[in-house]
Amino acid sequence: MTKPLLDHLPYARFLKLKTDVYGDEVTVVMPFSEHLIGNPMIPALHGGSTAALLELAAMAKVSHDYPRLRLPRPINVSIAYLRVGKASDVFARAHISKAGKKVAYVTASAWQESQDKPIATLTAHFQLDDTTGD
Repeated sequence: MTKPLLDHLPYARFLKLKTDVYGDEVTVVMPFSEHLIGNPMIPALHGGSTAALLELAAMAKVSHDYPRLRLPRPINVSIAYLRVGKASDVFARAHISKAGKKVAYVTASAWQESQDKPIATLTAHFQLDDTTGD
């Protein structure tokens, strides 16, 4: 269920994201590619690609846990950059901390070497109902 969601999103395809679902755990992998480098002097990953990975991992988790939704809509998203993203694969996993009838509060982290040392984290709220607001 989750994989088709990311497969249909152009930016997820551009980032070549891969999804691994094991039970209720959804892990999204962003394989390293030279076009993801934002600072070639270090080299460091571009913050936008890291933020996109986190947001898409959160969307994948919400879609996995609430499959009736077409595409979870973010209400707000906040990213904290904690470490330099190196020129290697990045992994992300999201957790739904609380969900009501209309809104879910989601946290996510992205890491490279160790899940205990995230390079960035996300906190976000996603709309859970199927209304479009039109």
